[in-house]
Amino acid sequence: MPLSVSLLRRSLSIHRKLGLSFYIPLRRSMAPTAEPASPSNTRIGWIGTGVMGRSMCGHLINAGYTLTVFNRTPSKAQPLLDMGARLADSPLAVASQSDVVFSIVGFPSDVRHVLLDSTSGALVGLRSGGVLVDMTTSEPSLAAEICAAASAKRCHSVDAPVSGGDRGAKNGTLAIFAGGDKDVIDRLGPLFAVMGKVNYMGGPGKGQFAKLANQITIASTMVGLVEGIIYAYKAGLNVELFLGAIATGAAGSKSLDLYGSRILKRDFEAGFYVNHFVKDLGICLKECQSMGLALPGLALAQQLYLSLKAHGEGGLGTQALILALERLNNVSLTNAASPDPAV
Repeated sequence: MPLSVSLLRRSLSIHRKLGLSFYIPLRRSMAPTAEPASPSNTRIGWIGTGVMGRSMCGHLINAGYTLTVFNRTPSKAQPLLDMGARLADSPLAVASQSDVVFSIVGFPSDVRHVLLDSTSGALVGLRSGGVLVDMTTSEPSLAAEICAAASAKRCHSVDAPVSGGDRGAKNGTLAIFAGGDKDVIDRLGPLFAVMGKVNYMGGPGKGQFAKLANQITIASTMVGLVEGIIYAYKAGLNVELFLGAIATGAAGSKSLDLYGSRILKRDFEAGFYVNHFVKDLGICLKECQSMGLALPGLALAQQLYLSLKAHGEGGLGTQALILALERLNNVSLTNAASPDPAV
């Protein structure tokens, strides 16, 4: 018998006879390590390869990271598999092969299922020291719940929702709102950097609160944009020239840059779905009720977007808000770029 084993057994026997406890420090696997994440020390898992997730995940693959992915519709992950990612059959399977697991799915119920489900969720498969990074826009209270569950398993969690739409995802220029342990977020910095700019907002849930405030700002901005377009059209302006004229003035905005030309082209393909925006604004209103806040602009925007959903347009992009204003005013901007439309 090796001497070290013999001494350990003798020590245990002595401690038991004396009624003493005996602590043996366990080797704790840390993922990521104290060093910043890199392709050599961090395996990545990705859950959700839709409009946003596919591009974000692709940036990590291009940066040299090993990726294991899961999507409810496997065919949507095919472009990533062609780039070298591996496909897993469950969130649990993703996590078992990963040090850091990202998720970006549709609704809070989806987040709960893919991360916390007791039989197939990612947390079940994550090893000690691993990190869950949820980039879905979700409920702050759920982010805190995920953090508590991860901590109980000696893991970490970060809520890191993003803003910038499909174009920001493709260009790697997303705004990322991060809540959680700052040391963990700093170690993940190289991962966030390939997707955009990370902004530390505070402890668990603060990333979600920041994103909800972002959505409130965007909602009223989009209402203003489409109202301005409708007004310019009815006034007989060439709307394309009008939008070009205001783009560099005080009315310029990211919403105008991203969606102005799409609206004129009647391009309503989703960079961000109406259904998901309705969900986000609903969460905002729920939080407002808890805080005792009255935000009438937010409430109006929610009603207008709900009207799109009621017309079966929830699968369109948020720029489809113009359709709601067209219906309210009995106009159609199909020739909005032409001068002197009929008034």
